[in-house]
Amino acid sequence: MDNIGGAAEERPPAEETPPRDGRGKGGRLMTYRELRRMIEPVYGKDEARAVTDYVLEVYFGLSRADVMCGAVEEMTAVHEAELLRIFARLLDGEPVQYILGRAEFGPRWFNVRPGVLIPRPETEELCALIVAENKDKAPLKVLDIGTGSGCIAVTLALDMPQSSVTAWDIAPEALDTATENARRLGANITVERRDALHLEAQGETWDVIVSNPPYICNNEKKTMERNVLDHEPHSALFVPDDQPLLFYTAITRYAARTLSPDGTLYFELNPLYADQTADMARQTGFTDITIKEDMYGKRRIGKLRIKSREIKN
Repeated sequence: MDNIGGAAEERPPAEETPPRDGRGKGGRLMTYRELRRMIEPVYGKDEARAVTDYVLEVYFGLSRADVMCGAVEEMTAVHEAELLRIFARLLDGEPVQYILGRAEFGPRWFNVRPGVLIPRPETEELCALIVAENKDKAPLKVLDIGTGSGCIAVTLALDMPQSSVTAWDIAPEALDTATENARRLGANITVERRDALHLEAQGETWDVIVSNPPYICNNEKKTMERNVLDHEPHSALFVPDDQPLLFYTAITRYAARTLSPDGTLYFELNPLYADQTADMARQTGFTDITIKEDMYGKRRIGKLRIKSREIKN
């Protein structure tokens, strides 16, 4: 799990792996260390510590200092039952964000649920770039294609309040979640059901189009974590092996017809196909193409503009 820190690793005592029911010897509630060790077989030592800290802080409001002072062992019966329920689901590999019903994205928390992709730190970088390059411009019309939880659309609406933001998705779960997050966070966005693979220009014009579309090929599954494969929506993650640019091509063609003269198309990219995506965009008429690395040094962000309005099919 990304961006979840914790204290320095403690050396566990030489004892049996704690039972799955969250109870220690004599039926008492487990200590922090015992809880953490219970999920180590699933997450490994470092991530087990991070996940445990995350649950205690986000769901129960317990700081590291609280934990060190024995707050886990002093929980009420109601909180104890909730804690055990959460850890049982963690043992089954369910993402902690789905269990808690929310995920951190930049300075905000977004509601998430099964069927909706969990926001990633790389996408925060994409939003930060868009805001940095556009926040001081005149009111802009912004489109987020494949909005999922609405994390991109809501972030841009709140960080560029002079702009009007529209969010499209095809999945009912995503449309409901994006609408819910916009309402809860006070973002004024328009959420609409549209299919990214069948977009027709109908006279609309956008100043910014952004998309984090499905881009992982099926043959990449062998390198992925089981909790992602078993729980996150495959329709938001994967494309056929023989069509790695399936969504990029459809969205780029639509953008070429609907971007304003000074408009920009931003993508989150599959680093394995960054060059192919750039070549496809050039063939579509984009002439100003920049690929940026993310925090992990991967070629993750694409920025595309058209200097000439000659559009190719």
